[in-house]
Amino acid sequence: MNIPNILTLMRVALIPIFILLYYLPFHWSYLAAAVIFTLASITDWLDGYLARKWEQSTPFGAFLDPVADKLMVAV
Repeated sequence: MNIPNILTLMRVALIPIFILLYYLPFHWSYLAAAVIFTLASITDWLDGYLARKWEQSTPFGAFLDPVADKLMVAV
């Protein structure tokens, strides 16, 4: 397991936190959900950058990265 794959898995793990924050009945919950989404977006860029720079592309990462992207956008 390399760092780009760990970042991708972290992005998938942030999805339930994003959903929970979005539906909480507090005035700050939308902002917190936006911060989580932004963090996930940054990890999306970072894992692709590191995979190319360190030549750590894997078939697992090539499969999971677009799946994580679609899950974040669909949620």
